[in-house]
Amino acid sequence: MPSSVFYRQFERHDHAAGLHAHATTYCPGCGHGLAQKYLAEAIDELGVKDRTVLVSPVGCSVFSYYYFDVGNTQAAHGRAPAVGLGHKTANPDSIVICYQGDGDLASIGLAEIISTAQMGIPITVIFANNAIYGMTGGQMAPTTLNGQRTTTTPTGRNLFAGQPLKVAEMIAGLDGPVFVERVALYDNKHRTHARRSIKKALEMQVNGVGFAFIEVLAECPTHLKLSPEDAELWVRDNMEPVFPLGVLKDTSDGPHYPTMPTPSFDPELMLKVLGTTTENPERFATGFPTHLDPDDVSLKLAGAGGDGAQTAAMLITRAAIAEGFDSTYIPSYGPESRGGTSYADVHLAAKEVLSPAAPHPHVLVAFNAPSLAKFGPTVRPDGVILYDSSVITELPDTIAAGVRVVAVPFTGVAKELGSAVVKNIVALGALQGVTQMFPKDTFLAAIRASLSGHRAMLALDMQAFERGASLGADAAATL
Repeated sequence: MPSSVFYRQFERHDHAAGLHAHATTYCPGCGHGLAQKYLAEAIDELGVKDRTVLVSPVGCSVFSYYYFDVGNTQAAHGRAPAVGLGHKTANPDSIVICYQGDGDLASIGLAEIISTAQMGIPITVIFANNAIYGMTGGQMAPTTLNGQRTTTTPTGRNLFAGQPLKVAEMIAGLDGPVFVERVALYDNKHRTHARRSIKKALEMQVNGVGFAFIEVLAECPTHLKLSPEDAELWVRDNMEPVFPLGVLKDTSDGPHYPTMPTPSFDPELMLKVLGTTTENPERFATGFPTHLDPDDVSLKLAGAGGDGAQTAAMLITRAAIAEGFDSTYIPSYGPESRGGTSYADVHLAAKEVLSPAAPHPHVLVAFNAPSLAKFGPTVRPDGVILYDSSVITELPDTIAAGVRVVAVPFTGVAKELGSAVVKNIVALGALQGVTQMFPKDTFLAAIRASLSGHRAMLALDMQAFERGASLGADAAATL
């Protein structure tokens, strides 16, 4: 009998017409079909369809949402367990299942599955191991057997490529999981057992017992270049000796995982935790700064660690949001955060920021020479470069024609005011004076809000901003 957990028709292509409405993406003889059938039957039999969230990442499992009529979430490559944790902690009553392949879970997602399993939170992971990167071209996977030929090991996997990774054994060695088993699909006896094991793993989550992990040895006739029948024999004769079947851990009779707390989504509590309010901030701008760009203004602020580029970037972002625009801030600290150049990308959009990166910014604010040398050539021909003339004495000759270059001594002004720390606020004022992006009051409101717990610094920051704005406006007037 068909499971109610599967859609009656698969909306994949040809508008679900003809045979395509009932055909899956899996190749004939692929183990994924059986594993997903047993999973669907278990969900059905346990009566948890309406509570289930299936997380499927990259690989042959990526199309699971075409077939399973449950809550579905797509995850980035390898990140299904992390996404699953988010679902389970946000809604402890949900039944969370991560369905992953070996190229996904055992490679780029290895850190995620290990850390998630060690936490022991009750979720269920079904791990399809077919010893190959099935979807992306048949490359060597972490589970590829020694001697097995793939597109990246055409003469066979050798010791230089390492030994096949035994994931179930790794998971079983952790303290967090309560049930770990490896099953196979190559004959009716083992299929029946796999079906029961998948249901048992899911049942443990339903009963709040703990984390369960099922590794399924699955056939991939396409990349083995074998018939489905011969692929089954290959799994039996070649995979099973390397990946022995059986229960590797079962402590399900022991203590259950503690009852998970239900998170609060009370809006007033959230506002209190965030330290914010529902009241709209006062607005000072009459509109979006279309003189810089009609829809989306991008900025890059760069300097050495301690220059304050990240704080200035955050203040710009908050100022834009307070004016009712969409804005994003992406920091990049990297290994250069204490020398060289670290930077932040900022966007402010009239409607929506479509990409947070700023590879070709309208405005560059450079706090040191390496930052100017690195990012100066990336500024758009009609853009603006604002740099600290206290520390930068030479301009690179790679700046595009048409770029307005403005020098303001951020550090010198800050030292005159008594604290070099406020050079980023001087730079923020200079940015306002040069670009007229927003009125002064927009930035000053953002500064006041960010320093609400540091009143002693507020007067100095206000003074630094005003000095920067004045110098910026004067410098811009001479261009």
